[in-house]
Amino acid sequence: MMSTLVLLRHGQSTWNLENRFTGWVDVDLSSLGVEEGAEAGRLMLEAGLEPAIVHTSLQNRAIRTAELALHAMDRQWIPVRRSWRLNERHYGALQGLDKKETADLHGADQVKIWRRAYAIAPPPLDDAAFAALAEDPRYADLPRDQLPRTECLADVVERMMPYWHTDIVPDLQQLGVVLVAAHGNSLRALVKHLDGMSDDDIVELNLPTGIPLVYELDQRGMPTDDRPLEDRYLGDPAAARAKAEAVAKQAG
Repeated sequence: MMSTLVLLRHGQSTWNLENRFTGWVDVDLSSLGVEEGAEAGRLMLEAGLEPAIVHTSLQNRAIRTAELALHAMDRQWIPVRRSWRLNERHYGALQGLDKKETADLHGADQVKIWRRAYAIAPPPLDDAAFAALAEDPRYADLPRDQLPRTECLADVVERMMPYWHTDIVPDLQQLGVVLVAAHGNSLRALVKHLDGMSDDDIVELNLPTGIPLVYELDQRGMPTDDRPLEDRYLGDPAAARAKAEAVAKQAG
Protein backbone atom coordinates (compact mmCIF):
# COMPACT_ATOMS: atom_id res chain seq x y z
CA MET A 1 0.00 0.00 0.00
CA MET A 2 1.32 3.42 -0.98
CA SER A 3 1.04 6.36 1.38
CA THR A 4 1.67 10.11 1.27
CA LEU A 5 3.60 12.10 3.83
CA VAL A 6 3.32 15.90 3.89
CA LEU A 7 5.96 17.75 5.89
CA LEU A 8 5.20 21.36 6.78
CA ARG A 9 7.61 23.65 8.55
CA HIS A 10 5.66 26.20 10.59
CA GLY A 11 5.15 29.66 9.18
CA GLN A 12 7.40 32.54 10.12
CA SER A 13 7.37 33.13 13.88
CA THR A 14 7.78 36.43 15.67
CA TRP A 15 11.32 35.46 16.65
CA ASN A 16 12.13 34.33 13.12
CA LEU A 17 11.18 37.87 12.15
CA GLU A 18 13.39 39.31 14.90
CA ASN A 19 16.24 36.90 13.98
CA ARG A 20 16.41 35.35 17.43
CA PHE A 21 17.31 31.81 18.47
CA THR A 22 13.96 30.26 19.40
CA GLY A 23 14.26 26.55 20.14
CA TRP A 24 11.81 25.48 22.84
CA VAL A 25 10.65 29.02 23.64
CA ASP A 26 6.97 29.07 22.69
CA VAL A 27 6.58 32.13 20.48
CA ASP A 28 3.65 32.79 18.16
CA LEU A 29 3.44 33.21 14.40
CA SER A 30 4.04 36.57 12.79
CA SER A 31 1.40 38.02 10.46
CA LEU A 32 3.36 36.54 7.55
CA GLY A 33 3.46 33.19 9.33
CA VAL A 34 -0.33 33.21 9.60
CA GLU A 35 -0.58 33.83 5.85
CA GLU A 36 1.92 31.05 5.17
CA GLY A 37 -0.08 28.55 7.20
CA ALA A 38 -3.26 29.28 5.28
CA GLU A 39 -1.43 29.23 1.94
CA ALA A 40 0.02 25.82 2.78
CA GLY A 41 -3.50 24.50 3.19
CA ARG A 42 -4.57 25.98 -0.12
CA LEU A 43 -1.60 24.35 -1.85
CA MET A 44 -2.51 20.96 -0.39
CA LEU A 45 -6.15 21.44 -1.39
CA GLU A 46 -5.14 22.29 -4.97
CA ALA A 47 -2.92 19.20 -5.06
CA GLY A 48 -5.79 16.98 -3.95
CA LEU A 49 -4.06 16.02 -0.72
CA GLU A 50 -6.49 15.27 2.10
CA PRO A 51 -4.63 14.31 5.29
CA ALA A 52 -6.44 11.85 7.52
CA ILE A 53 -4.44 12.83 10.60
CA VAL A 54 -1.95 15.50 11.63
CA HIS A 55 1.07 15.21 13.91
CA THR A 56 2.52 18.33 15.54
CA SER A 57 4.96 19.30 18.23
CA LEU A 58 3.85 20.80 21.55
CA GLN A 59 4.78 24.30 20.37
CA ASN A 60 2.20 26.86 19.35
CA ARG A 61 3.83 27.99 16.11
CA ALA A 62 3.57 24.46 14.70
CA ILE A 63 0.12 23.89 16.19
CA ARG A 64 -1.25 27.13 14.72
CA THR A 65 0.29 26.43 11.33
CA ALA A 66 -1.45 23.06 11.24
CA GLU A 67 -4.74 24.62 12.32
CA LEU A 68 -4.52 27.32 9.64
CA ALA A 69 -3.71 24.77 6.94
CA LEU A 70 -6.55 22.47 8.01
CA HIS A 71 -8.98 25.39 8.10
CA ALA A 72 -8.05 26.27 4.52
CA MET A 73 -8.81 22.65 3.55
CA ASP A 74 -11.98 22.44 5.69
CA ARG A 75 -10.45 19.46 7.51
CA GLN A 76 -10.28 20.78 11.06
CA TRP A 77 -12.19 17.70 12.18
CA ILE A 78 -9.38 15.20 11.58
CA PRO A 79 -7.50 13.70 14.56
CA VAL A 80 -4.41 15.46 15.87
CA ARG A 81 -1.50 13.92 17.76
CA ARG A 82 1.15 15.98 19.48
CA SER A 83 4.56 15.02 20.81
CA TRP A 84 7.55 16.75 22.35
CA ARG A 85 9.65 14.56 20.07
CA LEU A 86 8.62 16.80 17.16
CA ASN A 87 9.68 19.97 19.00
CA GLU A 88 12.28 22.27 17.55
CA ARG A 89 15.91 21.67 18.44
CA HIS A 90 16.72 23.06 21.90
CA TYR A 91 19.23 25.89 21.49
CA GLY A 92 20.25 25.95 25.15
CA ALA A 93 21.60 29.23 26.48
CA LEU A 94 21.32 30.81 23.01
CA GLN A 95 17.53 30.87 23.17
CA GLY A 96 16.17 34.40 22.98
CA LEU A 97 19.44 35.90 21.79
CA ASP A 98 19.70 37.95 18.62
CA LYS A 99 21.64 35.89 16.05
CA LYS A 100 23.59 38.80 14.60
CA GLU A 101 24.50 40.21 18.02
CA THR A 102 25.60 36.73 19.13
CA ALA A 103 27.77 36.41 16.01
CA ASP A 104 29.30 39.83 16.69
CA LEU A 105 30.09 38.76 20.28
CA HIS A 106 31.37 35.21 19.73
CA GLY A 107 32.40 35.35 16.09
CA ALA A 108 30.44 34.22 13.05
CA ASP A 109 32.41 30.98 12.77
CA GLN A 110 31.61 29.92 16.34
CA VAL A 111 27.92 30.73 15.98
CA LYS A 112 27.77 28.85 12.68
CA ILE A 113 29.15 25.80 14.49
CA TRP A 114 26.54 26.13 17.25
CA ARG A 115 23.77 26.65 14.73
CA ARG A 116 24.68 24.20 11.98
CA ALA A 117 27.20 21.58 13.15
CA TYR A 118 25.61 18.13 13.23
CA ALA A 119 27.08 16.89 16.52
CA ILE A 120 28.07 20.06 18.44
CA ALA A 121 25.47 21.58 20.77
CA PRO A 122 25.31 25.21 21.95
CA PRO A 123 26.04 26.10 25.60
CA PRO A 124 23.41 24.49 27.88
CA LEU A 125 20.71 26.13 30.00
CA ASP A 126 21.77 27.05 33.51
CA ASP A 127 20.05 25.40 36.47
CA ALA A 128 17.46 28.16 36.93
CA ALA A 129 16.39 28.11 33.28
CA PHE A 130 16.28 24.32 33.25
CA ALA A 131 14.10 24.30 36.40
CA ALA A 132 11.70 26.73 34.71
CA LEU A 133 11.48 24.46 31.67
CA ALA A 134 10.83 21.44 33.89
CA GLU A 135 7.86 23.27 35.44
CA ASP A 136 6.15 23.70 32.06
CA PRO A 137 2.98 21.54 32.26
CA ARG A 138 3.58 20.25 28.72
CA TYR A 139 6.63 18.39 29.96
CA ALA A 140 5.40 17.37 33.41
CA ASP A 141 5.42 13.67 32.51
CA LEU A 142 8.77 13.78 30.72
CA PRO A 143 11.61 12.26 32.80
CA ARG A 144 14.22 14.83 33.71
CA ASP A 145 16.93 12.83 31.95
CA GLN A 146 15.02 13.24 28.67
CA LEU A 147 14.38 16.97 29.08
CA PRO A 148 17.15 18.75 27.16
CA ARG A 149 19.36 21.57 28.37
CA THR A 150 20.69 21.95 24.82
CA GLU A 151 20.72 19.88 21.62
CA CYS A 152 22.64 19.38 18.41
CA LEU A 153 20.90 18.01 15.32
CA ALA A 154 22.16 14.51 16.13
CA ASP A 155 20.25 14.73 19.42
CA VAL A 156 17.09 15.71 17.54
CA VAL A 157 17.47 12.71 15.23
CA GLU A 158 17.86 10.44 18.26
CA ARG A 159 14.74 11.66 20.05
CA MET A 160 12.59 12.12 16.94
CA MET A 161 13.12 8.80 15.12
CA PRO A 162 11.39 6.58 17.73
CA TYR A 163 8.22 8.64 17.23
CA TRP A 164 8.51 8.24 13.47
CA HIS A 165 8.63 4.46 13.74
CA THR A 166 6.07 3.94 16.51
CA ASP A 167 3.48 6.62 15.67
CA ILE A 168 3.80 8.20 12.23
CA VAL A 169 4.63 5.11 10.13
CA PRO A 170 1.65 3.12 11.48
CA ASP A 171 -0.65 6.05 10.65
CA LEU A 172 0.78 6.17 7.14
CA GLN A 173 0.15 2.45 6.73
CA GLN A 174 -3.40 2.64 8.05
CA LEU A 175 -4.63 6.06 6.91
CA GLY A 176 -2.78 6.82 3.70
CA VAL A 177 -2.14 10.59 3.93
CA VAL A 178 -0.42 12.08 6.98
CA LEU A 179 0.50 15.72 7.67
CA VAL A 180 3.43 16.47 10.00
CA ALA A 181 3.56 20.15 11.01
CA ALA A 182 6.75 20.80 12.93
CA HIS A 183 10.02 22.73 12.85
CA GLY A 184 13.12 23.27 10.78
CA ASN A 185 15.32 20.88 12.71
CA SER A 186 12.84 18.15 13.62
CA LEU A 187 11.85 18.01 9.95
CA ARG A 188 15.47 18.09 8.81
CA ALA A 189 16.03 15.05 11.02
CA LEU A 190 13.21 13.25 9.24
CA VAL A 191 14.41 14.31 5.77
CA LYS A 192 17.86 12.97 6.66
CA HIS A 193 16.29 9.56 7.29
CA LEU A 194 14.00 9.57 4.26
CA ASP A 195 16.62 10.73 1.77
CA GLY A 196 19.55 8.88 3.34
CA MET A 197 21.51 12.11 3.70
CA SER A 198 24.94 12.08 5.29
CA ASP A 199 25.78 13.99 8.46
CA ASP A 200 27.69 16.52 6.34
CA ASP A 201 24.97 16.98 3.72
CA ILE A 202 22.15 17.54 6.20
CA VAL A 203 24.08 20.45 7.72
CA GLU A 204 23.65 22.37 4.45
CA LEU A 205 19.90 21.68 4.08
CA ASN A 206 17.52 24.59 4.67
CA LEU A 207 13.77 24.00 4.74
CA PRO A 208 11.50 26.90 3.76
CA THR A 209 8.72 28.04 6.07
CA GLY A 210 5.12 27.29 5.18
CA ILE A 211 5.62 25.26 1.98
CA PRO A 212 4.43 21.62 2.00
CA LEU A 213 7.06 19.00 1.18
CA VAL A 214 5.50 15.79 -0.18
CA TYR A 215 6.83 12.21 -0.14
CA GLU A 216 5.18 9.18 -1.72
CA LEU A 217 6.13 6.23 0.49
CA ASP A 218 6.06 2.46 0.30
CA GLN A 219 4.83 0.06 2.99
CA ARG A 220 8.09 0.44 4.89
CA GLY A 221 7.70 4.21 5.02
CA MET A 222 10.48 4.93 2.52
CA PRO A 223 10.29 7.05 -0.66
CA THR A 224 9.12 5.27 -3.79
CA ASP A 225 11.22 7.46 -6.10
CA ASP A 226 14.51 9.35 -6.04
CA ARG A 227 13.26 12.80 -7.00
CA PRO A 228 15.45 15.61 -5.65
CA LEU A 229 14.09 17.49 -2.66
CA GLU A 230 13.35 20.65 -4.65
CA ASP A 231 10.91 18.72 -6.85
CA ARG A 232 8.85 17.60 -3.85
CA TYR A 233 7.62 21.05 -2.79
CA LEU A 234 4.12 22.15 -3.69
CA GLY A 235 3.61 25.41 -5.54
CA ASP A 236 6.20 27.61 -7.22
CA PRO A 237 9.70 26.05 -7.06
CA ALA A 238 11.25 29.53 -7.16
CA ALA A 239 9.31 30.52 -4.03
CA ALA A 240 10.59 27.46 -2.17
CA ARG A 241 14.17 28.22 -3.21
CA ALA A 242 13.87 31.86 -2.17
CA LYS A 243 12.53 30.97 1.28
CA ALA A 244 15.21 28.31 1.79
CA GLU A 245 17.89 30.84 0.82
CA ALA A 246 16.43 33.34 3.29
CA VAL A 247 16.81 30.74 6.06
CA ALA A 248 20.41 30.09 5.02
CA LYS A 249 21.27 33.81 5.14
CA GLN A 250 20.09 34.36 8.70
CA ALA A 251 22.97 35.73 10.72
CA GLY A 252 24.55 32.96 12.77
